[in-house]
Amino acid sequence: MTTAKDRQEYLRGIVLNLPDSPGCYQYLDADGSIIYVGKAKRLKRRVSSYFNKEQQTRKTRLLVSKIYDIKYVVVPTEEDALLLENNLIKRYKPRYNVLLKDDKTYPSIAVTNEPYPRIFKTRQRTIPGASYYGPYSHVPTMYALLDLCRQLYHPRTCRLALTPEAVAEGRFKVCLDFHLHNCPGPCAGHQSQAEYQKNIAACREILKGNTRELARQMRDEMQQLACEMRFEEAQAVKEQYELIENFQARSEVVSNSLTNIDVFSIESDEQTAFVNYLHITNGCVNQAFTFEYRKRLDETDAELLSLGIVEMRSRYPNNAREVIVPFTVDLPLEGVVQTVPQRGEKRKLLELSQLNVKQYRFDRLKQAEKLNPEQKQVRLMKEIQRELNLPKLPYRIELFDNSNIQGADAVAGCVVFEKLKPAKKLYRKYIIRTVSGPDDYASMEEVVRRRYSRMKEEGESLPDLIIADGGRGQMEVIHRVTAGELGLDIPIAGLAKDDRHRTRELLFGFPPSTIGLKADGQLFRLLTRMQDEVHRYAISFHRDKRSKRQTASALDQVKGVGEKTKTLLLKEFGSVKRLMEADSARLEQLLGPTRGRKLYENLHADAKK
Repeated sequence: MTTAKDRQEYLRGIVLNLPDSPGCYQYLDADGSIIYVGKAKRLKRRVSSYFNKEQQTRKTRLLVSKIYDIKYVVVPTEEDALLLENNLIKRYKPRYNVLLKDDKTYPSIAVTNEPYPRIFKTRQRTIPGASYYGPYSHVPTMYALLDLCRQLYHPRTCRLALTPEAVAEGRFKVCLDFHLHNCPGPCAGHQSQAEYQKNIAACREILKGNTRELARQMRDEMQQLACEMRFEEAQAVKEQYELIENFQARSEVVSNSLTNIDVFSIESDEQTAFVNYLHITNGCVNQAFTFEYRKRLDETDAELLSLGIVEMRSRYPNNAREVIVPFTVDLPLEGVVQTVPQRGEKRKLLELSQLNVKQYRFDRLKQAEKLNPEQKQVRLMKEIQRELNLPKLPYRIELFDNSNIQGADAVAGCVVFEKLKPAKKLYRKYIIRTVSGPDDYASMEEVVRRRYSRMKEEGESLPDLIIADGGRGQMEVIHRVTAGELGLDIPIAGLAKDDRHRTRELLFGFPPSTIGLKADGQLFRLLTRMQDEVHRYAISFHRDKRSKRQTASALDQVKGVGEKTKTLLLKEFGSVKRLMEADSARLEQLLGPTRGRKLYENLHADAKK
């Protein structure tokens, strides 16, 4: 049985003898399965870095603990290493390499390799010899291209096995499409094979995005026919020309000067990365695709973007010599120039790609949240934890707010959120007892002291985060009570408002500092709703208390008179004044001898004195 020390010595011997040349390395586990594939400009330096404990991350240490053997392939150039790595990852799907989650739902347009080719939509690329265009993430664009080809050149839609010999023998008859002028009838010899192939070649140019050149040829042909007095033929060409012009007007033209360019952008988080690919031909976007990588180790955006570029260029080959990227990546492809634009038309192309990748990421997030509603809460809790650098997820959050009018009817409210959802059974109301006058800081100090001293005494679970509905002053008060008096270590944040009473910023730390949050982000909107909820709760309690005080009567001060008795008396006499005028006999008749006499005595106690 191989010991850990034997394994380390074996791997060390391999690493020390690795060449300093470009190549790909493969890590194998105890069963001989490939668990990781990587590329390197210098194999020895790159592989040895994995075993340097000072540079190891947690995920790298986990990978190294599984390595039992190392294999490598030496190649002439970095470009060869890059392409080989991509092929090996797709072939072996190693456990610790990024996982390409390929969305198979995007359709493409297929052009078959037949004597009379067909053009149609497909989601599978399995037809031998066929040419494929796409995939199209924006399906209406695909249908617009198909409609343009059909309106201009009417390719056949049937699946007949047409050959020149079968057509010459008259084996086929025209279908309804021929009579509807949707097919020129090559199956019955109404259109020659050469003419049909010429039309298909024009369709290929349309699918490639070369509509501008095709329109120029049509315009020249139309003018030539007009000069030869062949006006009917010129009119037919003009109608086709106008169709192409209308399509160009509806197409997304990004520039009249840019052509044959690839554009890439990336958006990522801790677990996933999304890469968008655009191909520009003659100033138009004629190919758009976004795909997803699942991270396994601590891959950087630059590494993932490099993988994405190689994957797209190998899957959808083109001869583009310029690649627009948001930042420089390690991309040793011969004859390919990287551009990181800062302004101008190329910058607009990059922004268009970034807009697409952000929208795709947002759509996937929404889909996942619909399938698993708790995923959104966990993601937002992780975001709060990351932004505030909390030691654990803020599973339970408590918020405080005061409410009074010039110090009268002073109250406070505490609302509790668990998993970012209101836990209304845990809400608490507080009547301010020790503060006179409108002193919000003193009121907050009293409420916080009462709440957490009791929770500490009774051994209740403390919150993971306290949020004050106010700025630095209230945060300082809460911190002085919880940390200073009670010795509790509870993170404290504050939500400050502007002059219009709108949430302006999130504060955290001591001394408090502003946490930068996007005003249109989900986290900022969530915190605003939490703040609105505690404000609503405190205001409602204050209004109820004020209303009760304003509607209080002399009966509220009489012992033994509850709500039912008070309702009965007011219903009988109509008002407290008329009740006071009633004699003892009337009250004894209504409430009974004992209760009636006591009520009469209590109501007229001051008169006896």
